[in-house]
Amino acid sequence: MLLQLPLIGLLPDWLTFALGVLDLVIRVVVLGIIPGNRRPTTAMAWLLAIFFIPTLGLVLFLLFGNFRLSRRRREQQQEVSARVRAALAASHDVDTTFPGPEWLHSAAALNRHLGSLPMVNGNTVRLIPGYEDALAEMAEAVRNAKRFVNAEFYIMSWDDVTDELFTALKEAADRGVEVRVLFDHLGTLRIHGYRDLKRRLKASRIQWRRMLPLLPLLGQWRRIDLRNHRKILVVDGDVAFTGSLNVVERSYRNPRHRRVGRKWVELMSRLEGPAVTTLNVVFATDWLSETDDLLEDQLEAAHPRGDSPAQVVPSGPAFANENNLRLFNTLIYSAQHRLSICSPYFVPDDSLLYAVTTAAQRGVDVELFVSEQGDQFLVHHAQQSYYEQLLTAGVKIYRYPKPYVLHAKHFTVDSAVAVLGSSNMDMRSFSLNLEVSLMLPGEEIVAQMREVEDMYREISKPLDLDAWRSRPLLRRYIDNVARLTATLQ
Repeated sequence: MLLQLPLIGLLPDWLTFALGVLDLVIRVVVLGIIPGNRRPTTAMAWLLAIFFIPTLGLVLFLLFGNFRLSRRRREQQQEVSARVRAALAASHDVDTTFPGPEWLHSAAALNRHLGSLPMVNGNTVRLIPGYEDALAEMAEAVRNAKRFVNAEFYIMSWDDVTDELFTALKEAADRGVEVRVLFDHLGTLRIHGYRDLKRRLKASRIQWRRMLPLLPLLGQWRRIDLRNHRKILVVDGDVAFTGSLNVVERSYRNPRHRRVGRKWVELMSRLEGPAVTTLNVVFATDWLSETDDLLEDQLEAAHPRGDSPAQVVPSGPAFANENNLRLFNTLIYSAQHRLSICSPYFVPDDSLLYAVTTAAQRGVDVELFVSEQGDQFLVHHAQQSYYEQLLTAGVKIYRYPKPYVLHAKHFTVDSAVAVLGSSNMDMRSFSLNLEVSLMLPGEEIVAQMREVEDMYREISKPLDLDAWRSRPLLRRYIDNVARLTATLQ
């Protein structure tokens, strides 16, 4: 409190009084502002921070408290989505019907309401579980590009492992293909070689921008941890890739990771068909937001290439609702037989925690794949604070062995639907990050995902409830303290 600071006793009485009044005014004002459009737990955490450490708490709130992007960005999202819906409606080739249970059609309607993009049939979808395989396939697709290439990734690094893809992008631009690259500013800035990446991109004909840049001297400023976490590659509007992989070598160019052999495990998907158009909408919106350049000639509907339905679900602070969280909860509550979840950072809010534990308690076979050892200290310990509650409810937890980091993000419900993309199951992905998910109905794609899940299960270590309860008291303390930080959003 301001009145308890030692310095206060050295100030004139009138200034001490003024500071006391200011302190009181700040408390009264934030009491009526902070709870608006926030979860009660989040609002309470911010209020406690400001009440107990007013100056620091207020500064932190001003830096990190606003979790929405500008109205302009939301309007751009709506504009691009409307254009694509019109193009899809005008195309006689695009089929928006699909087989499946009624609850799945309800989920698709929810997604369209939240993210504006419809379920489209006529796609071919294939999963790519290999890290280097995914990079190689993306490079091959770029080498075959004729018109345009759009690449958008949270992290990009031009290194020995990614050189094939970047070389393909550079050569495509050299032969006249329009190549556009977006990468998150802070996500990429923290990777070794950032300056070299900028230098090589500037020397090429690739058009590139930093997403959500933090450049105060240029007037580009926003909440620091609002980030664009999406991973998208679109080639000619015919083929696209999305999933969990960042364009960087498997240890993220970090000497500490390399010393212990820590490598990331990812899952990407390759698509052909009308879903490529809807995925390109997400890129086009982000490109428009950073450049004011609308890629109108790229928004025509792609022709059918198969018989699989797919729906792209964008989410993040550019939307009024937490699109990914609402989708995840809807599907989890619809599960009847089996629910398999893979999330590197499983720090659920109450609604998701209740959905998962309730599924297990009503007899659904629920399993959760996580990393034995995470790469982020606070997030990993916050995640571990939920294990006892999950295990008690009947959720089976499998820990992917260290030193690997299981970074893939996906889940399956019964034999009806698979979901994958860039979104973790944590409050950061639900509220702060721009994410993209892919909902894929059908037994064929679920069977592909089951093979991936079986591979994880074969090498992972099941977690025993009694053994977990007997872990050292200090570890339990750290887990619980870390859990508190998850609500400060």
